Amino acid sequence: MTTRIEARFSRLKDDNRPALVTFVMAGDPDHETALDIVKALPAAGADVIELGMPFSDPMADGPAIQKAGLRALKAGASLNKTLALVSEFRQVDDTTPIILMGYFNPIYIYGVEAFVADALKVGVDGLIVVDLPPEMDSELCLPALNAGLNFIRLATPTTDDKRLPTVLQNTSGFVYYVSITGITGSAAPDAGKVAAAVDRIKRHTDLPVCVGFGVRTAEQAAEIGRNADGVVVGSALVAAIESSLETGGGTAAVSAVTKIVSDMAAGVRSVSLAKA
Repeated sequence: MTTRIEARFSRLKDDNRPALVTFVMAGDPDHETALDIVKALPAAGADVIELGMPFSDPMADGPAIQKAGLRALKAGASLNKTLALVSEFRQVDDTTPIILMGYFNPIYIYGVEAFVADALKVGVDGLIVVDLPPEMDSELCLPALNAGLNFIRLATPTTDDKRLPTVLQNTSGFVYYVSITGITGSAAPDAGKVAAAVDRIKRHTDLPVCVGFGVRTAEQAAEIGRNADGVVVGSALVAAIESSLETGGGTAAVSAVTKIVSDMAAGVRSVSLAKA
């Protein structure tokens, strides 16, 4: 069965353009505002939505996303409420892919079998769990794949050709290439190095390759999108939410996020996919 993620990338390949993948934290700054933001993302230009699962010890996240997770937890966010948010989103949008991104601990506490079943029930399409290496695929990756969820794996600048086949073995949907070494939002990606890395990954897989960590401007999105199948934007969005809360509350947060997404979408749509 084709997932929403696979269908979306197939359509974008036909359109010969990269995807704009947007990340926001579930429950940030509160459940209602987060839902309004997620509902607004597709119309603003998001092709795929990554929804962060708030966690108290986010080891790969930079300051902006860490603070987003803490705001969400303070407002009462939980994995149950994250799944509820997806369910509410699906009442108005049954086509935009939703990926849950985060860490294994909350899923383990929830119960893997129950989580996979509930995620499918509410309309989740894929998972990115950053602290589960391929050696632990039996914990979540394989149950998720067998149930029909895509399991998206991260490749990094330090993932060499010897390690890459192991990383890709049970990856589906797309490959998420982390464009920098370090935490999210800590540096700007080097487009030349990213292009070479994407090309190297594509020699090992037919899956789309999306690039994230550090993309903050429409110009960067366009530059990265010339060689990647998708561009992931996250820290810039959650930072905009934080800034908007100081001046205008929830409505301002929605406006701030959609403005950035619209700009990024224009950048991504200004380029075509590089021909193989």
